[in-house]
Amino acid sequence: MRELSVVGVRVELPSNQPIVLLREVEGDRYLPIWIGAVEATAIAYEQQGVKPARPLTHDLLRDVLAALDAPLRAVEITELKENVFYADLLIGDGVRVSARPSDSIALALRVGAPIRCAEQVLSEAGIVIPDEQEDEVEKFREFLEQVRPEDFAG
Repeated sequence: MRELSVVGVRVELPSNQPIVLLREVEGDRYLPIWIGAVEATAIAYEQQGVKPARPLTHDLLRDVLAALDAPLRAVEITELKENVFYADLLIGDGVRVSARPSDSIALALRVGAPIRCAEQVLSEAGIVIPDEQEDEVEKFREFLEQVRPEDFAG
C-alpha cells in the first residue's frame, strides 16, 4: 500500500463530472477518480473548512464512529474492476468495511486518517505528470483556491 494525499476536486469539462485527484506522498504518480457531485461537495467543504449548519452524511459517520469509540484507522483503495474503484474503511481493532473511495476520502479528511492505495491500482490507473505538464498541476491548484463548494451542487 502506498500513502496518498488529496490534491483536491474539480469538474472535468465538457462532461461536468467531478473528479478527486490524489497524489503519492512518496512518489510522483497521481490518481484521478471520477466521483459524484455530493461527494465532491463533501470533500471540498472539508478542504476549505466550510462547516454546514447541519452535519452532512460524512460528518454523521465521523460522529457515530467517535461515539462508538471505533476510530477510522485508515482508508485503503484496494481494487479497480471495470473502471470502478473499490475501497475499505479500517475501523477500530481490525474491522474492515467496504465503501466507495469518494465517501472514504471525505470521511478520512474529517478524521485525519491516512489514505492508502494498492500498488496494483496505482500501476493500472496512476498517471505521472511530466515536468512540462507541471503548469497544468499549478493551474489545478489555482482552480482549487478559487472554487467554492457550491460550484459542485447539481
